[in-house]
Amino acid sequence: MNSRHGSSPLFAAAGALALLAAALLPAACGRPEAPPSDGAAKVLKIAVIPKGTTHEFWKSIHAGALQAAKELGVEIIWKGPQKEDDRAQQITVVEDVISRGVDGIVLAPLDDRALVRPVQDAMRDKIPVVIVDSGLQGKDYISFIATDNYQGGVLAARRMGGLLTGRARILVIRYQAGSASTTERERGFLETIEREFPGLTLLAKDQYAGPTTETAYQTAENLLSRFHDADGLFCPNESSTFGALRAVQESGLAGRIRFVGFDSSPKLVQALADGHLDGLVLQNPVKMGYLGVRTMVQYLRGETISQLIDTGVALATKDNMSTDEIRMLLTPDLSILER
Repeated sequence: MNSRHGSSPLFAAAGALALLAAALLPAACGRPEAPPSDGAAKVLKIAVIPKGTTHEFWKSIHAGALQAAKELGVEIIWKGPQKEDDRAQQITVVEDVISRGVDGIVLAPLDDRALVRPVQDAMRDKIPVVIVDSGLQGKDYISFIATDNYQGGVLAARRMGGLLTGRARILVIRYQAGSASTTERERGFLETIEREFPGLTLLAKDQYAGPTTETAYQTAENLLSRFHDADGLFCPNESSTFGALRAVQESGLAGRIRFVGFDSSPKLVQALADGHLDGLVLQNPVKMGYLGVRTMVQYLRGETISQLIDTGVALATKDNMSTDEIRMLLTPDLSILER
């Protein structure tokens, strides 16, 4: 899902829903036919399919989905690929839940092209799909619930620009091709640096971290070896930020190179407190998971839903990390996963 300079791609991703004000207006997306009454309340089954299952971000999505399921009296099926570059496995998961006849699917597509056909298949079988976190090409879904990822990149760039005055050189480590959410963060960062901070030079902007912290570590290690005098570093998601953090710490650059990352985990929070990270752009994955399930249930029950929902974005720094708002985003309550 693409947008042009000066417009937010989260809203462009919905095609005709180009403007936030318009996008957030309730859309009449009620289910065409109410399910027949058989005298007993049917327990809805909602499949929630993340990009992966290991990172803290997806655990937070899971916690939010479980909270909504508990409040609404529905059942969720949580299943996703082990690795966030396994397109084939995520497609298989989607196909499996379609064959099981779930009532709805909440999907975070790990590739904005590869998952188009499986989502079309689900919609064709009258299984509605809500897209969360990362965009999907086309409009074959009932709602898109996500961070304004471009704006997240803008926040990161402005933090970096505020830290590096005058002339400085920075590195950008991308995540992986096909991931719409991180692509928009990277674009927001790069365009803002070029537009607002002409004194900052991009030493590298086409290197990819890959799907794991280990691949991110290797990429960062290689870049820091080549550009040991770089002044700044930006990474667009949890795994790339953590992998690069290890490389920065092991190279002795922690606290010397200005480092802005994305998302949160206990080790990233500690690095922020220690001054090894200068900023973390934060989403609200608990809210995203919660709204994904709630929106699906509303649709299935014939209620009015919004076709586009922005779940918000914030910047955590060492100075504001102890405030109530930022602390909640940095360390969300995941206790529901242990029940």
